[in-house]
Amino acid sequence: MEFTKMHGLGNDFIVVFGEQELPGNAAELAVTLCNRFFGIGADGLVYILPSERGDYMMRIMNSDGSEAEQCGNAIRCVSKYVYEHGLVSSEQIVIETIGAGEQKVTLSVKDGQVETVTVDMGEPVLSGLQIPVAIDAEPVQDQPIEADGTEFRFTAVSMGNPHCVIYVDDAVSFDLAAWGPKLEVHPLFPRKVNVEFATVVDRSHVDMRVWERGAGPTLACGTGACATLVSSVLNDLTDRAAWISLKGGDLYIEWNEEDNHVYMSGPAEVVYTGSVDI
Repeated sequence: MEFTKMHGLGNDFIVVFGEQELPGNAAELAVTLCNRFFGIGADGLVYILPSERGDYMMRIMNSDGSEAEQCGNAIRCVSKYVYEHGLVSSEQIVIETIGAGEQKVTLSVKDGQVETVTVDMGEPVLSGLQIPVAIDAEPVQDQPIEADGTEFRFTAVSMGNPHCVIYVDDAVSFDLAAWGPKLEVHPLFPRKVNVEFATVVDRSHVDMRVWERGAGPTLACGTGACATLVSSVLNDLTDRAAWISLKGGDLYIEWNEEDNHVYMSGPAEVVYTGSVDI
């Protein structure tokens, strides 16, 4: 199997092109190949597949073998891949996802290389039962959640996948490994949840760290950055556009008031290409 190793702000993926559909053993392959000691090493295994509704479809398997509905960093990598491999010629493309439908992508290209990818991430889902979270409210904002006798306050948002945003005093030094796995599987979240710990620096800048459902701590999460911006607007902590600083770098997120869509802009990079015997 030929592959390209790519990353978006350090959130890294094994990208595969050429399959006509998701292989039946994709979950097992993800667990094996994403292992950083005995495999290639990545946060996820991404397949670029044919699409009847867009230019291409993206399917992403997390490193634990579960499938993610959407991934903001992966879709930037996929967009860069298809353009730089001549699979599309336009700088305006559409990538189909299983959780967020067809997403419009705008590429910023210089000398044939994609420098920045802007993704229309669609409208945020704020209804508790649709996110899903076991709270029948819209929005699910500043709600209590308890783990190991400690209470946090969270706001829930879906960007095609579920997110739980919690504000803390210092997201950069927060003990992600202690609380992330407990909150990911909290009973409030029937399909588990991605957990973002955020600190608002000012109305145009938020520090955030993420525990991703099915992958654990990652250097960046595009949908998580979008969810954090939406949560921060709901709680009147930021303006409708802000920089979200993750461990791997910064993403610019805008929640457009006119169309209610969230727009994410950031880079994607190729690390190397290779082949693996499966």
